[in-house]
Amino acid sequence: MITYETWADGASRELEGKDYFDVLKWAYNQYGDEIVYACSFGAEGIVLIDLISKVNKNARVIFLDTELHFQETYDLIDKMKAKYPLLTIDLVKPKLSLEQQEERHGKELWKHNSNQCCHMRKIEPLAEQLSGMKAWISGLRREQSLTRKHVEYINKDEKFKLIKICPLIHWTWDDVWTYIKLNQLPYNELHDQNYPSIGCRMCTVPVTDGSNSRGGRWMNSEKTECGLHTSN
Repeated sequence: MITYETWADGASRELEGKDYFDVLKWAYNQYGDEIVYACSFGAEGIVLIDLISKVNKNARVIFLDTELHFQETYDLIDKMKAKYPLLTIDLVKPKLSLEQQEERHGKELWKHNSNQCCHMRKIEPLAEQLSGMKAWISGLRREQSLTRKHVEYINKDEKFKLIKICPLIHWTWDDVWTYIKLNQLPYNELHDQNYPSIGCRMCTVPVTDGSNSRGGRWMNSEKTECGLHTSN
């Protein structure tokens, strides 16, 4: 088993020449109950949930519920729970409520310190959920951004000290939507309103340039990641 502690350069070569389905089967065979899928319920997330349900119908999926998401996102989660009743889909909340966060850090923290807001409402809850795990699954794709273009199927995750599995690294945005439509999967209605990537409602806006699948996140700032997929 490849773990964070036993990682060696070249470990990702174990899955060279394999496809996304092979990667998922390998991941669940390797890690069993010690792997979890952290899903944002974007378009890639819907695809992965469907694929995972074909590999491990009792798999666990977690959603980082910042309590700041669009209602459309929560509606989609309800639809996915109904469609995949055997999967465990848990909504994970931060330790601080929005009211407690405002009392301690000021009103609308996301406006004046979005990194701290993301850390408390996403990174810390995920770290707690990953405690005791050997690996986690993510929907990262190389096409999404420059910061993701070198992602492999198997990655040593320095932030959470685990193995991170990314089955969709070779998929394009068109591939994602072709799969959704062919399989008639539910998806977030905001995608039809020019939201390619959907996060918290305060930090996500529609975009007219559909060529950037990460467009609309943290507009008018240099921020491109919430911190889940960065080592610092």
